[in-house]
Amino acid sequence: MTKQGMDLFCLKNRVALITGGTKGLGRSIAEGLAAAGADVVVCSRSSDEAARVAAQIAQSSGRRTLGLRCDVTSEGQVKELVDRTVRDLGKIDILVNNAGINVRGPIEDLKLEDFHKVLETNVTGPWLCARAVVPHMKRAKYGRIINVSSTLGSIALPNRTPYASSKGAVSQMTRVLALELAPYGVTANAICPGPFLTEMNASIAQQPKTLQDLVGATALGRWGELHEIQGSAIFLASEASSYITGSLLFVDGGWTAR
Repeated sequence: MTKQGMDLFCLKNRVALITGGTKGLGRSIAEGLAAAGADVVVCSRSSDEAARVAAQIAQSSGRRTLGLRCDVTSEGQVKELVDRTVRDLGKIDILVNNAGINVRGPIEDLKLEDFHKVLETNVTGPWLCARAVVPHMKRAKYGRIINVSSTLGSIALPNRTPYASSKGAVSQMTRVLALELAPYGVTANAICPGPFLTEMNASIAQQPKTLQDLVGATALGRWGELHEIQGSAIFLASEASSYITGSLLFVDGGWTAR
């Protein structure tokens, strides 16, 4: 029987892997997917932090959880992450590519290594993770790949050449994956957050120019709160989005409406 209504959003019996899942938007997404019924795996570069957050999510949600160490720029570590998830939880239905970094500054003040570092984490990481999970999803004839891009993948701000370039690439990667994987029942979509008050933004949160350029650019006139990312993630991870692929979902307080 086809699911209807709120049942479409239920993630019971699904397994979700969230990179960068121990803090900020990634942790909020992991908590939201677990609350919707999914078993979740969170990873970060710190095994202790990953284990601690996984235990907290398990306690609050009652779901099976794993906390694993992984540097998403390492091909070997990504393979180990996916293999361990499949071995311990049986499968991977949902991949959320959230791990990301930002280096800000005028282009002439940035080092080439800054640019490479951002692209390695923000672009190569999602590519490696997608490549690792796709064979499992193809065999299952089911999968949800959710890339966390950004409004800055579609619009621009000065002093953001590494980050904006990387997120533009993530948005385009999402579209390519959608076309490539559609015959196998696998969808690929991106969430494009606007200004959320995450740890990444803490250092610039109270700067007058930041408040003008970021918060002031939104129609709602405020920072996004972390829990406000959960609805979009649950939607794209669930049966409710079964006819949506290759889309960019802006969660930006109306920034891109201007």
